[in-house]
Amino acid sequence: MSLAYLEHYTIRDYAAWDGDWELIQGAPYAMSPSPSISHQRLEQSIAAQLFDGLKQCLQCEVLSEVDWQIAEDTVVRPDILIACDIQGEKLTQTPELIVEVVSATSAKRDEQIKFELYQKEGVKTYVLAYPEHQVAKVYVLKEGRFIKAGDFVLQTYEFEVKGCKLAVDFSQVWRKLP
Repeated sequence: MSLAYLEHYTIRDYAAWDGDWELIQGAPYAMSPSPSISHQRLEQSIAAQLFDGLKQCLQCEVLSEVDWQIAEDTVVRPDILIACDIQGEKLTQTPELIVEVVSATSAKRDEQIKFELYQKEGVKTYVLAYPEHQVAKVYVLKEGRFIKAGDFVLQTYEFEVKGCKLAVDFSQVWRKLP
């Protein structure tokens, strides 16, 4: 099929849609009806540890399920992010850290499409958390490329965000998961 026939949507189109969507380089992606209990537990556990770690950092904050408007044709909604020096009610600057809780329905988008997008946009740390396997894969941006820092099951990983150090104890993250 010729590329001339592919539809290309913008933020204006996105704003008019019903339901939950992400828009990546003009292509719409439907989000799951709602996250599973395991997804919610994992998201809340990681967010709580990140929030605790940032208590002394006044310029950065942890946000969940907020739209990040990257371009006129790209809006994503990471599960968790840390952004600093936020201005206004719309997030338009690149987050320092993003966590995506990966499910079977989101794996391709999280592992490939968003991986490349976040890398290109300069996200400093990207975490893929897998509730089913109880492992988190942490990637750190070095010289414009994500380099894997490791797979974390029972270990603690220390993050640095704008000079603030915070840690996630992954042994605690998986405690409430089946």
